[in-house]
Amino acid sequence: MDGYIWETPSEINKNLAQRVKKIRKRRKITQVQLAERSNVSYGALKKFEQTGEISLLSLTKISLELGIADEIKELFTQVPYRDIQEVINEAKNT
Repeated sequence: MDGYIWETPSEINKNLAQRVKKIRKRRKITQVQLAERSNVSYGALKKFEQTGEISLLSLTKISLELGIADEIKELFTQVPYRDIQEVINEAKNT
């Protein structure tokens, strides 16, 4: 059963939030500082780090401030094909 993710969306988001939090702490930036620098409210940043919930725009702003925006820009750029039909479908739509 390769390719299946056995995590809930909430678990995936919480794990992402923990990785971003770890980067923030590694760079010795407080939540308040990151909120101010990224123009994301302190409440939104705090909620993100606790629950994983955040808007895509706010996540992008935080990523830009932490210097990791390339990670977001690269999302879904190297998605493998699941089967030959996807290859055919893509060829028809380009």
